[in-house]
Amino acid sequence: MNPNKTLLAIVLFLIAGNISIGQQLVKVWETEAVFQIPESVLYNPDSGDIFVSNIQGPSAEKDGEGFISILGTDGKVKNLKWVAGLNAPKGMAVFDGKLYVSDVDALVEIDIKKATITKRHPVKDAIFLNDVAVSESGMVFVSDSKTGKIYVLDKNEISEVLREPISGTNGLFAADDKLYIGSGKIHAMDLKTRELKILYEDAGGVDGIELMDDGNFLFSHWAGRIFITQGDKTIKLLDTSEAGINSADIDYAKEIGLVLVPTFRDNRVVAYKLTGKNTAPAR
Repeated sequence: MNPNKTLLAIVLFLIAGNISIGQQLVKVWETEAVFQIPESVLYNPDSGDIFVSNIQGPSAEKDGEGFISILGTDGKVKNLKWVAGLNAPKGMAVFDGKLYVSDVDALVEIDIKKATITKRHPVKDAIFLNDVAVSESGMVFVSDSKTGKIYVLDKNEISEVLREPISGTNGLFAADDKLYIGSGKIHAMDLKTRELKILYEDAGGVDGIELMDDGNFLFSHWAGRIFITQGDKTIKLLDTSEAGINSADIDYAKEIGLVLVPTFRDNRVVAYKLTGKNTAPAR
């Protein structure tokens, strides 16, 4: 066999192998445009439902028009206005049968079984509460993107978390005694010492952030971009910004293997499968 042809065949085989290994987002389903500015999605493994927060109006206005929807894992709407009477709901987290939702200047507590708002926790001096995350012990964290502050609800009391504000703070994810914070950077904060460490200097403006099982991060930009980290690098998996389709506060539902994306003003939720493998170790 011609040595040049043999070499070419090897190169093509290696390229094909790299393509198959590389991670991609493959669309599984998308809803109709039935939502009203969906900002955040959250899969609840306890019930098998997907929560969707709907702002329905200006993002910081206390107008009582916001609501939470419930989707099935097949993308079909189960209850469009499952819980209403919110203002501009955004980030969500579940703990011990309660759904916690950020709502302008309060953290709202919803009893999931009863589908009722049981408590509103006012956050003093808050302006634009955004993402929510909960630790394994039940500490509920919420970010304020206007002030750069992060608050925690612990033992029914709300207090500040950061020693100094982080400009543009938004996406939160809690795991293994750490709070991961997305802004223009990605930080890790030790929940015991409150010490901060920068993991990624240039994340470009994180909206939703998810820690994957391999220690890498999946995160979104509101404008319509989704990235995954591969060691020290960030790889763009999706970009719908030119089409005007946003990707706000995403969720990775590992139990069902779906990346759930709220499209904000496009008023839909889109589900993707994350295919391929990440061969790069986490930082």
